[in-house]
Amino acid sequence: MDFHRFYETWYEQLHHQIHHLTKFPRLPTTDDDHHQLTQVVNKTMSHFSEFYRVKSLAANQDVLSIFSARWSTTLERSLHWIAGWRPTTAFHLIYTESSILFESRILDILHGIRTGDLGDLSPAQFTRVSELQCETVQQENAITDQLSEWQACKIFCFSLHFCSKKDEASELIGGSCGDLDKKIGRLVQIVEKADELRLRTLKAVVELLTPQQAVEFLIAAAQLHFGIHRWGLNHDRERAGK
Repeated sequence: MDFHRFYETWYEQLHHQIHHLTKFPRLPTTDDDHHQLTQVVNKTMSHFSEFYRVKSLAANQDVLSIFSARWSTTLERSLHWIAGWRPTTAFHLIYTESSILFESRILDILHGIRTGDLGDLSPAQFTRVSELQCETVQQENAITDQLSEWQACKIFCFSLHFCSKKDEASELIGGSCGDLDKKIGRLVQIVEKADELRLRTLKAVVELLTPQQAVEFLIAAAQLHFGIHRWGLNHDRERAGK
């Protein structure tokens, strides 16, 4: 199975998992509720881990195809950071969801009623979110600098079919196939670092939240993903129809 087909299957399974998450009680009241929420959160996180495991394998086979992210829409690719979503987006999403929920339930909060959702983050949780955001920004910038250094070699102008035209590609950079292999290998490392940061950020955010909050975060993140993908498909169809 090529990565494009894997992604289509993975994406459909994500839809099913998120639908399953929405069926759970938003306010767990028993230990069993908490246990079930933890299990579904772990299952969803395993689904993301599997995505990045297979993507890493695919990148080692054809990194330029992965870097171009042809499984995504034009809109999605315009928003990409190194073949995927920008890790710091997770923190913007938390702040946005927390603000919306806080404002919608401000009367309950003023009366001392704890909602336990993303609108009810504790001071310690906000502090940790801020710390993680700062750490992630620094790591994003470091990986971006590595990509900029790689792009300075002008390898980014190669055809996606370089595997079948290595001699031509080697002439473009004025080096041997060994030089090309080394530069391609460097791009694989950069893409893998970006994906590792994405998954690490996702895990860190989920770990600092309660099971209830983690479910809400994963649902919001997936809905954002689904919405952008849907808008992108509509946009691409309109362009194709012109």
